[in-house]
Amino acid sequence: MSTIKIAKTEHKDIVMYLNKLNRHGIIAGATGTGKTITLKVLTEQLSKAGVPVFLADIKGDLATLSKAGSLEGKVAERVTSLGLDDFNNQSFPVRLWDVFGVNGHPVRATISEMGPLLLARLLELNETQTGILNIAFRVADEKGLLLIDMKDLKALLQELAENSAEYTTKYGNITKQSIGAIQRSLLVLEDQGGDKFFGEPAIDLKDFMQVDESGKGYINILMAQTLFSSPKLYSTFLLWMLSELFEALPEVGDVDKPKMVYFFDEAHLLFDGAPKAFVDKVEQVVRLIRSKGVGIYFVTQNPADIPENILGQLGNRVQHALRAYTPKEIKAVKLASTTFRQNPNVDTATVITELKVGEALVSCLNEDAQPEMVERAFVRPPESFIGAISEEEYRALINNSPMEVKYREAVDRDSAFEMLARKAAQVEQTKQEEIQNLEEERVETERYEDRTSTRSAGRPRKSQLEKTTDTLIKTVTSTVGREIIRGLFGILKKK
Repeated sequence: MSTIKIAKTEHKDIVMYLNKLNRHGIIAGATGTGKTITLKVLTEQLSKAGVPVFLADIKGDLATLSKAGSLEGKVAERVTSLGLDDFNNQSFPVRLWDVFGVNGHPVRATISEMGPLLLARLLELNETQTGILNIAFRVADEKGLLLIDMKDLKALLQELAENSAEYTTKYGNITKQSIGAIQRSLLVLEDQGGDKFFGEPAIDLKDFMQVDESGKGYINILMAQTLFSSPKLYSTFLLWMLSELFEALPEVGDVDKPKMVYFFDEAHLLFDGAPKAFVDKVEQVVRLIRSKGVGIYFVTQNPADIPENILGQLGNRVQHALRAYTPKEIKAVKLASTTFRQNPNVDTATVITELKVGEALVSCLNEDAQPEMVERAFVRPPESFIGAISEEEYRALINNSPMEVKYREAVDRDSAFEMLARKAAQVEQTKQEEIQNLEEERVETERYEDRTSTRSAGRPRKSQLEKTTDTLIKTVTSTVGREIIRGLFGILKKK
């Protein structure tokens, strides 16, 4: 059965079984204890096994996976101390992505693909506002209005506001105040650059699931240094992608190796302040996506950051050091120690606070999908470069990729904004035609009265103002006049 090596004790290699990697996992530990190195090592081993990987780069130091490392310094010391005779410095196939399109290939999704639940989370809407957003999506679906970018959603919200009476009758109460709140939230998101995420060409998830000519899985890195400054956008984007994978991939059951492994860094952001319905949705995706051949690995400081129902589904665990100085920290350490299958030779609660940088408590699933007893081990050093690549190397990764040609230029096709604009133009044209008809009727009436006038010489002729007033009094009682009055009160005409 195929395995990948991630760490080593004094006596044996710590391995993960490839066919058990879709049972998810967690990498935890305090800042500076070695989580990023563990993330790189696991990513490298997966790539070598032909498994594509997706991960976010918050600190800007993961593009170095594209460059071979060198056997010197601390790397050489670790290789020697662990006796790693299978260690080979090498580079890996990397693609860089960026929601803002600056530091990587643009990543876009349509408003429709995002859906009302995730969009409401992104906009931090309350229950009433979320209900109206759901109505907006229902209207768009029923009327064939494509919601691609933010201007489409803005146009649809304006349509709901201007015709709230009609839509309220059919879908439920729609208040302009709630629509205004949604529009303000969209402005905030726009100021954060979130509008660049919505549009076309939308990302094809198959592009994340490729191998290179040598059989290595592509490592897809989301350059998230800027994105991370907008935590809601960051976490919602990652969850959107996970949901898209879940919806798009077929059921495959047990597989020899994952179709893809997905790392969710700073995972606590996904759950901070999230309503229960949202957390339940995440739990459902985590539980069911395993059958699609996708493994999810949460990277966070403490296992307590993950809701218990989700934590219980994470079979492979790597725990780096935690600090315990305050009562709260001591409690967190005790909690973390209970998440492992206990080893009588390892006092996990004590060891967690004693671990050196690069050292971890590790428990992986065995051949029977049961957790192994926890072991204290040193993580293997990465085979790729540690440090920073040059600007030229960085730009070459972007410019030499076929994904740059495919996704760089945005496309703005006919969608809700244009469709509603045409509708508004047609309504305006109809109004103008009605006004012109009224004017022609008024002129014809005046001419008729002039021809048939029988006033006596002593009787004064009506002034132009009086004629106009008489004409308006007549026309407001006509069919056309009544419709204009109704139009002034904002009620759509029945055609």
